[in-house]
Amino acid sequence: MVEATFDAAGLVGHGYRADDYYEVGREKIREYARAVQDFHPAHWSEDPAGELGYAGLVAPTTFISIAAMLANRKLMETLVTGYDVFVQTDQIFEMYKPVLAGDRLVSDVELTSVRRIAGKDLLTITNTFIDHTGEIVQKMHTTIVGITGEDVDAGIGAAIEKVMMHGIDVSPRPAASPLAGQVTANPDAETGPRLSQISRTRVPRTAIRFDDIAVGDELPIRSVRLTRGDLVNYAGVSGDANPIHWHDEVAALAGLPDVIAHGMLTMGLGAGFVTGWLGDPGAITRFGVRLSNYTVVEAASSGNVEFTGRVKSIDPETRSAVVVIVAKSAGRKIFGLATADVRLA
Repeated sequence: MVEATFDAAGLVGHGYRADDYYEVGREKIREYARAVQDFHPAHWSEDPAGELGYAGLVAPTTFISIAAMLANRKLMETLVTGYDVFVQTDQIFEMYKPVLAGDRLVSDVELTSVRRIAGKDLLTITNTFIDHTGEIVQKMHTTIVGITGEDVDAGIGAAIEKVMMHGIDVSPRPAASPLAGQVTANPDAETGPRLSQISRTRVPRTAIRFDDIAVGDELPIRSVRLTRGDLVNYAGVSGDANPIHWHDEVAALAGLPDVIAHGMLTMGLGAGFVTGWLGDPGAITRFGVRLSNYTVVEAASSGNVEFTGRVKSIDPETRSAVVVIVAKSAGRKIFGLATADVRLA
């Protein structure tokens, strides 16, 4: 095992702009919507998307995580090294402009925070996505725990190498210096691109009207079934090929009771639960989730996640609300805290 002998806190502020843009594909939106079981028509057909005021298919709330995974690869391979396993804990999406088919997005990547809790490093990576107009369309903050040494089985590295798909390097790396791979402090942190205001100024076309909601109102319950096939499909569509989500041996070596669903998959399901209620997938301006547990998906049976929600607060001035989302699987709460800021017609 490789021990993290460097000062991770000293790396805060280092980042870069991704080398290439990410083009949002029409069919990729459909693939991702299927993977997170989001069947809102605006993700699938131009006509209903147009009826909501969009110029093309609308990407689901968590779609941008695909582009983030590609953009973050250099950071994980050259800067945030010296760990054996990463576990996702928190995720925040800030939406400033709906992401549509045909958009070309570039990502600024930055390590924005490092905290040490109970002997482990919690690292936050921020992706800032900018479109061809120079406006910020979304920000995504991902917090992960870096795990080393005695917390994982010594054979996990060899096991992963045997099953990982080609093109992904999973060999252990020594701790890196802050300038490894020419990853440097972001010079545009204070003078960067402007935030788009579209998500906060467009008139939402929600099925639920602001005048018809009240604090304490409950959303319709949604129950979702997940199979091993769903996990394999999500791994392929999203690019998250971590074998703890589809390979029994690796999951066991990681100390898990069985294969588990991707945290981002359960978040995508939760976001769709909210947008399905809203009727307008572009009406969310912020979606934040703290993961507290996982959904186990056994080979002989499916996993299940039940989503419930309620209106926590409302703001008459902005005709907006905060919705609290609860996700449970096998009696366990999957989300420690999850909220969506939404705008209503």
